Amino acid sequence: MARIAIGGFQHETNTFAPVKASFADFEQADGWPGLTRGDALFETFRGINLPLPGFIDQAKAMGHDLIPLLWCSASPSAHVERPAFERIAADLLHMIGQQAKLDALYLDLHGAMVTEHHQDGEGELLERIRAIVGPALPIVVSLDLHANLTERMLRHASALVVCRTYPHVDLVETGARAADLLDRLLRHGPLAKAMRRADFLVPLPWQCTLINPAAALYRVVGETEAPGRVASASFAFGFPPADIAECGPAVIAYAENAALAEMEADRLIGMVNAAEKDFAGKIWQKDEAVRYAMAKSHTAGRPIILADTQDNPGAGGNSDSVDLLEAMVSLKAEGAVFANLYDPETARIAHETGVHGSFERGIGAWCGSPGLEKYRGRFKVLALGDGSFKATGPFYRGNHMQLGPMALLGIGGTKIVVTSRKQQAADQAMLRHVGVEPTEAKILALKSSVHFRADFQPIAEEILIVAAAGDNPVDNRALPYKHLRKGLRLMPLGEAF
Repeated sequence: MARIAIGGFQHETNTFAPVKASFADFEQADGWPGLTRGDALFETFRGINLPLPGFIDQAKAMGHDLIPLLWCSASPSAHVERPAFERIAADLLHMIGQQAKLDALYLDLHGAMVTEHHQDGEGELLERIRAIVGPALPIVVSLDLHANLTERMLRHASALVVCRTYPHVDLVETGARAADLLDRLLRHGPLAKAMRRADFLVPLPWQCTLINPAAALYRVVGETEAPGRVASASFAFGFPPADIAECGPAVIAYAENAALAEMEADRLIGMVNAAEKDFAGKIWQKDEAVRYAMAKSHTAGRPIILADTQDNPGAGGNSDSVDLLEAMVSLKAEGAVFANLYDPETARIAHETGVHGSFERGIGAWCGSPGLEKYRGRFKVLALGDGSFKATGPFYRGNHMQLGPMALLGIGGTKIVVTSRKQQAADQAMLRHVGVEPTEAKILALKSSVHFRADFQPIAEEILIVAAAGDNPVDNRALPYKHLRKGLRLMPLGEAF
């Protein structure tokens, strides 16, 4: 039995987003639990689709003794503020340093954290931890599929384990794989490692593992882990709206010897490069998408989904763009639902007004992003909610949502789901909480890029990826990069930076 310290510190950073992540953002619960310390980790995360509980269950089943540290996350946004990073990192380092004897460490990180003072937040954190625990202590880290893998992360972690689905429905399984790998390191010692990078960025909608080529690539990654081959293989697509030198897709292989690790890393990155031409799909303009959905809805038996990908709060958007909403109302869409609009002030006014009342104001576009404008009109309050409810879909499964006061507003033939905390529309329970039955809508406009597919794709007649205003451009060429490495192609088969 080994004594293993466990913890987590998660943030996905869109360096072009309008709002940074403060310490308070890590403290408060939203779609995931807020800052949690000590023994509370065992109960708070039980049954939730996150790597931490997957690791806990698997490691306990192996008989290991787990030492809980802290876990926190903040909704994707711009840079993590320096005071927030330093405070959380210091707490984590202090907790690790207080342990008289540790045999190993497991961390549930994201892999795409950028702070005000560090391009590579996870690499910085791991380097500081390694300075405390020494070179020999096994450190295993689970990472998001959108991780921007870096040389510092590879150097200071004994092993990095990346999730394999987008929507991320395998987070628990990823934690369990991390526990298996850490157990192997404890029993047999360190593994050789190799990392390779691709030279192009892939927009988020085409990283989806429910469709090819990503689906086929991840099947191969899983099959690579076999007797006589590698102990662990991972492929991370990277997070394109992170303006850092090491942004982009990469593969990692861990094996008993360096030659095997190098060979498998070369084979995997060769398959990624060969698929470059296939990472593309149709992007709909907002009016075009709404008109098509309106026409199709007359004969469709299920909702037409419009993915408002460029204002996806799961990718750093502020979820306050009303560009697509304006198109839906002006084109007189009927039976349409727009979710989720992050607008705490509008939610407050709706609660003051009460159900069946109405108010006139400009909604959305409050964060100050250039080019965003409020949508002005008279809105009827159709329903209210406290934002506290159980998630029911595969992605957020097991978690208790805490989105603050919520409201359902109506204008014309469109209903608007308003929240007081930012969270992408990736669970049908968000809509049902304010009285909307998703299966009965003709058109569902969801602020999400891919995660919505886990819960909404089974009820959809058709899904359109829509380019409306927002801080997460679906075409990376629209982003004013400054720090990418030379030669990296901004789009598959596109021009180099």
